Amino acid sequence: MKVGILFTSHPDPKSEPYPHQAIHERTTREILEAEELGFDSVWIAEHHFSNKYGILPDPFSYLSYLAARTTRIQLGAAVMVVPLHHPMRIVENAAFVDILSNGRFQLGLGSGYRPYEFEGLGISYEERREIQAEAIPLILDGFHKKRVNADGKYFRIEMDDIYEVFPQPVQQPHPPFYMGAGTEGSIRMAARNGFGLMQSSLPSAATIGEHIAVYREHMAEAPAPLNANPAFGEVDVVRMTYVAPTDTRAREESEAGITHHMKTFLSGAVGRYLGDVTEKADESQFAYEHLVKDTILHGSPDTVLRKIEAFRDVGTTSLMIHYPPYYGVERTLDMLRLFAAEVLPELKRMETGAEPLRAAG
Repeated sequence: MKVGILFTSHPDPKSEPYPHQAIHERTTREILEAEELGFDSVWIAEHHFSNKYGILPDPFSYLSYLAARTTRIQLGAAVMVVPLHHPMRIVENAAFVDILSNGRFQLGLGSGYRPYEFEGLGISYEERREIQAEAIPLILDGFHKKRVNADGKYFRIEMDDIYEVFPQPVQQPHPPFYMGAGTEGSIRMAARNGFGLMQSSLPSAATIGEHIAVYREHMAEAPAPLNANPAFGEVDVVRMTYVAPTDTRAREESEAGITHHMKTFLSGAVGRYLGDVTEKADESQFAYEHLVKDTILHGSPDTVLRKIEAFRDVGTTSLMIHYPPYYGVERTLDMLRLFAAEVLPELKRMETGAEPLRAAG
């Protein structure tokens, strides 16, 4: 199983006070460390107008910067909020970042879930799924057909015969594409359009397994050339993660930060939306003892490995670990180093079928 890290550029008000400029230096430091530690990928999330979760308005610009600072690690956007962008700008910028990174770019797409982001950009939140449904075929056409014409409700595009989409990416027919999907309808759409599937940090392994079953059931409906997507059939799951020498230490070091983060994450309209796509709509379920049962990957290396195995067993092919900023820079880096030293090697052995070096316990 491959392992990446999701970065939301979420500020810690104590160490990164308003206007939070220090967060970007800190995030870059963690990304460079992740490459040295052997993680497979880093993913950058798009968020606007609020310091309650993330403040990174343009993953493409940041990934271009990271392309020059890194050499091996895969660079992903997770996710570009499709209704907030013109589809041809997504095509052009995705190809450009792929060139700048020499073929290390991955693209996640989604419809968005934070109303204030749409309101601040003057785009209808209620129509986001309709906008995305119109935009996705245009994005795919931009890579497969190189020339796009459209006369839709939301997008009107004209390209004469002498014009086409430039630049073209290093990875052909395009970089790996994933779709963030949490409802049965969106999961079917991801499969039928040849996308890899991205799953959020909230549903249990059992629920993720149900989602994967729906995805696999509809994969055969993806026509050529959509089924040529390098990520087609891949399932990436986001999980809040914290590893420490023991389960007790993990709880002591992370409980306050993770419970605060989860309650904040589910506040207001965001919580109402996520209540539609996860079984955890009741805030009382976000106490640590509930979270640690089937939601977060917190504990000793052995405990975390067993939890990861539960997701692998239902069909997960890659893991995107995530964490809030409240643990402090050095403690977070120590956590990533321990994950890389104790967990990553075991996951690599799982891939090859070799015998584990650690005994579960």
